[in-house]
Amino acid sequence: QVQLVESGGGWVQAGGSLKLSCTASGLTLENYAIGWFRQAPGKGREAVSCILKDGGRTYYADSVAGRFAISRDTDNNAVILEMDNLRTEEKAGYYCAGGWATSDNCLVERYYGRNYWGKGTLVTVSS
Repeated sequence: QVQLVESGGGWVQAGGSLKLSCTASGLTLENYAIGWFRQAPGKGREAVSCILKDGGRTYYADSVAGRFAISRDTDNNAVILEMDNLRTEEKAGYYCAGGWATSDNCLVERYYGRNYWGKGTLVTVSS
């Protein structure tokens, strides 16, 4: 059974940093494009960042470019999202997903398997 689990969420003041981790069982993450998405209260889900399978090319939403960094930790079957200079409007549930994207379409939800999503980790950013 495939299971993705996010961790590392919590409370941080605006301008602070958090490191999220996406780990998996029943799935080898390095064989998939992995995306991070977020959903703020009352809003739709949006793409944050993704990393491709081959070569590990990375992509970022314009709003987080230069502040967030995605990487693979293949020894631990994990994908890391490091978030710096967090803003209050980035308070949201953060979700990772596994998919088959091969380009910047990894920022598009439909390229991820319906059963390859984690349940999310909550990030709270206060002023």
